[in-house]
Amino acid sequence: MTPAVLALAGGAVFRGWSIGADGETQGEVVFNTAMTGYQEILTDPSYCRQIVTLTVPHVGNTGANREDYESDRVYAAGLIIRDLPVVESNWRKDTPFTDFLRDEGTVAIAGIDTRRLTRILREEGAQQGCILTGTDRSDEALALARAAPGMVGMDLARVVSVDSAYEWPVDAAGLEIAWTGGAGGSRFERIVAYDYGVKRNILRSLSRLARRVSVLPAEAPASEALSLKPDGIFLSNGPGDPEPCTYAIEAVKEILDTGTPVLGICLGHQILGLACGARTMKMKFGHHGANHPIVDLESGEVAISSQNHGFAVEEESLPDCLRATHRSLFDGTLQGLAHRSRPAIGFQGHPEASPGPHDLGYAFERFAGLIRTS
Repeated sequence: MTPAVLALAGGAVFRGWSIGADGETQGEVVFNTAMTGYQEILTDPSYCRQIVTLTVPHVGNTGANREDYESDRVYAAGLIIRDLPVVESNWRKDTPFTDFLRDEGTVAIAGIDTRRLTRILREEGAQQGCILTGTDRSDEALALARAAPGMVGMDLARVVSVDSAYEWPVDAAGLEIAWTGGAGGSRFERIVAYDYGVKRNILRSLSRLARRVSVLPAEAPASEALSLKPDGIFLSNGPGDPEPCTYAIEAVKEILDTGTPVLGICLGHQILGLACGARTMKMKFGHHGANHPIVDLESGEVAISSQNHGFAVEEESLPDCLRATHRSLFDGTLQGLAHRSRPAIGFQGHPEASPGPHDLGYAFERFAGLIRTS
């Protein structure tokens, strides 16, 4: 086995062995508590420049396949796991897990005490780290970790977004979406989706609402989106700090002034908040996983949600035009907001990921409701 070393900027060092591509990688080290979905996690653009620690001990036992990609490639900067199973067994597998990592150029380390690592990140906060393969030189890995830039002030939406607009193939929507009630009634004509790092399952979900789903680059002006005469505009998930995304914030301000219905998810939710005058903050270690309980402040109902974010909208900063709709039961952070006079809502969690499995599907139904009543 090829040796590998993981170093955190705070000084912690872990030694294991390489299970992916050779070389080195740096990024913010975070932990994800999901029990399944490692392939969807790695290909989620929201993990750009983050090294993901999976807290579930056995990873890779179902191999990999192209169908479960959430984008066109792996975006995570690296992977950290406890144990790599000897046997892979799944009828959908078309590639061994380690081949998948190498083919995607993903640096990964196994044999790590992920419980200890998770406790460090939970207590000290997410921090920059480095995985170095082919050696156990902790001094070199530590220097690289400490030289890596942090996430605050980093605009990554434009990095992961598409270069030009395109039409999502509605006929290729594939898997059924999360919610059980459906959109209700006939589909709308067109929804425009801003791609700040959009997941494919979000586009599948939107294609259940509209006959046409037009995807625009992150930096597309509001005039381009509005020229398509959309029934509604969607602001996608994505990586990095929302505050530097001034192009997106300004576009959303213009869109809100037209009264066009808007739904923002994850980074899109944060950009919506900033466009309305709220503030965002860097969280200590963020929310990453598929077991996060949130409460609907209007109904009192609790839902289990999928989460993947390191920044959040500060609830105490909400201006009079916004009201809180959902809150985390883990740490009390804001999980949803709604505009008081415009048809615009935001959700911090991922309703398309459906760990509940249908708990938050109503986010898309509420979006549909805003379109119908606008």
